[in-house]
Amino acid sequence: MEKWIIRSVAAICAAGSTALFWTFGIFLSVPWRESRMLSLNRVELQVLAIPLIVGLAVAWGALHILAMADRTGSPRLYRAFCVTLLIVSLLAVSGGMSWTAARVP
Repeated sequence: MEKWIIRSVAAICAAGSTALFWTFGIFLSVPWRESRMLSLNRVELQVLAIPLIVGLAVAWGALHILAMADRTGSPRLYRAFCVTLLIVSLLAVSGGMSWTAARVP
């Protein structure tokens, strides 16, 4: 029972990090499309850095929470969750970028 509670908390944290990565993708879309990633101003850097750094921290926390339940007992499940979180995070950034690209002329 304890493992499922820990897994549920880790899944909630992972969902939060995915939402932050989606937000990062939203804000990344416009400068990426305009090819000015190397000439961002201070505000744009902050808007991009905050969801990225916080999303990475929350994803790292989710993996550490999950490690309490599965790292030693179920290493395959732990690795599968790590790979799944990585793929979902990349898809979230891509989804945020495509969502913005569809709405900004």
